[in-house]
Amino acid sequence: MTTDNGGSEQVVVRLDDVHKEYGDTKALDGVSLEIRAGDAVAVMGPSGCGKSTLLNMVAGLDRPTSGTVRVHGQDLGALNETGLALFRRRHVGMIFQFFNLIDDLPALDNVALAAQLTGTSARHARRRALELLEELGVADRRNVYPAALSGGERQRVAVARALMNRPALLLADEPTGALDSRSAEQVMDLLIDLNQIGQTLLIVTHDPHLATRCAGRLVEFADGRVFRESALETAR
Repeated sequence: MTTDNGGSEQVVVRLDDVHKEYGDTKALDGVSLEIRAGDAVAVMGPSGCGKSTLLNMVAGLDRPTSGTVRVHGQDLGALNETGLALFRRRHVGMIFQFFNLIDDLPALDNVALAAQLTGTSARHARRRALELLEELGVADRRNVYPAALSGGERQRVAVARALMNRPALLLADEPTGALDSRSAEQVMDLLIDLNQIGQTLLIVTHDPHLATRCAGRLVEFADGRVFRESALETAR
């Protein structure tokens, strides 16, 4: 993992002058951003401002038109599609607004699959999956299929899946957007707990309450650019 020249803190994410164009549309227009180990960063801005494109760049789901994206010391532009997929499975965890669980697998297998895809044996994967479900308070739902889980339970299973391979970086795309207020608060508590034990977080959200509760730094986007960064006094 890289460090900057001014100190020993680890840099988990570094974007340097990143541009992304889709035809005549500039989704990202010269974005430079750095996230250090243990940071919790919230990205906010109006729809179409580039937030989701930023997340896709950091996740290796899309490639910049120009500029460089480094995650966990790796220049993502140097990897082919197979390499990106493997890097993502090993080093990046992702939480989505609508959970993205596999409907025909029970909760335990949804979580364990993330490790099996990196070559972990089914026995070891299921053991770690159960440990995570226990930590997140849903072990009693391990044999239940996603359709029979509540929204809050599904998001807890999704968080467990995202943590399965001990990622350097956890990405959250509107992680409470599909939840009722009580479940949303519980997921926020989970994100806070994870960050307090050292997990690096990058959260894209429209919800200022989520940002102020879970992040220590706010990055505001407009027209594909970072127009303001500020420290947050988190309401934890």
